[in-house]
Amino acid sequence: MIIVTGGAGFIGSNIVQGLNARGIDDILVVDDLTDGRKCLNLNDADIADFMDKDEFIRRIRDGQDFGKVEAVFHEGACSSTTEWDGRFVMGVNYDYSKSLLEWCAPARVPFIYASSASVYGMGPTFREAREFERPLNMYAYSKFQFDCHLRRVLHTLEGQVVGLRYFNVYGPREQHKGSMASVAWHFYNQLRESGAVRLFEGSDGYGPGEQRRDFIHVDDVVAVNLWFLDHPDVSGIFNLGTGRAQSFNDVARAAIAWHGSGHIDYIPFPDHLRGRYQSFTEADMGALRAAGCAHRFTPVEEGVPRYLDWLRARGL
Repeated sequence: MIIVTGGAGFIGSNIVQGLNARGIDDILVVDDLTDGRKCLNLNDADIADFMDKDEFIRRIRDGQDFGKVEAVFHEGACSSTTEWDGRFVMGVNYDYSKSLLEWCAPARVPFIYASSASVYGMGPTFREAREFERPLNMYAYSKFQFDCHLRRVLHTLEGQVVGLRYFNVYGPREQHKGSMASVAWHFYNQLRESGAVRLFEGSDGYGPGEQRRDFIHVDDVVAVNLWFLDHPDVSGIFNLGTGRAQSFNDVARAAIAWHGSGHIDYIPFPDHLRGRYQSFTEADMGALRAAGCAHRFTPVEEGVPRYLDWLRARGL
């Protein structure tokens, strides 16, 4: 059995799809379906069982035997960057992750978990080292603190443990995220509604729409997660972006080209985001490449139209 927490969410459901593509369906999906719309991410997937996240962690902490577990992909988290209830976020993200790690480690079950590029704060250096980490919100802090915990105990662990610091992920099965969905999703909807996409005017020395992020297609995220499943001897904390920052204008132009028409409207930069907005992110991919992963990452000019084709084919 393979366990995928957050398996009805964006990245988790795509990992389930990636496992299914390999002929693997002995999968336990763990999630919180209070938002029942997330079930639609699994309506074309094959899994063995589903369990609520609270029931699952209760059984884990009680030491329940789940039989032979081949790996745990831990994608579940409170991912809202505007949630400031620290007790809640640390309970769901940090304590939950610690309990899972403590359960996996004695049995040497591979534990591959979602960290976040948000741990780097404003940057400008995005390399997996403590001196470059300065989280700016509770979500980022919870991810950062678990990474710090892993660094302290990794030398004592015999099984595989991998933390993947996701950069700006976009692609299928994110529609339930609302305002937290990718700009590609929002551009798709804006073009259908008004024929125009909206971008911020200049900030931090960047021209209108020229703020740059490391945009990574979720298919690439899945491919790297499964690469680690295939390489159980590799452990550590790794960036997972493309290694190449692209502008919001690049994403907008790719969406407009796909749509066949449209234009960009630049809107004033919000005052409440000044000094708190990442105008630039770019993953340093040296550690992942040194580990032996040679995966080719998809530029937005290829990834965005592929994603929008998927949305249109499903009438979303």
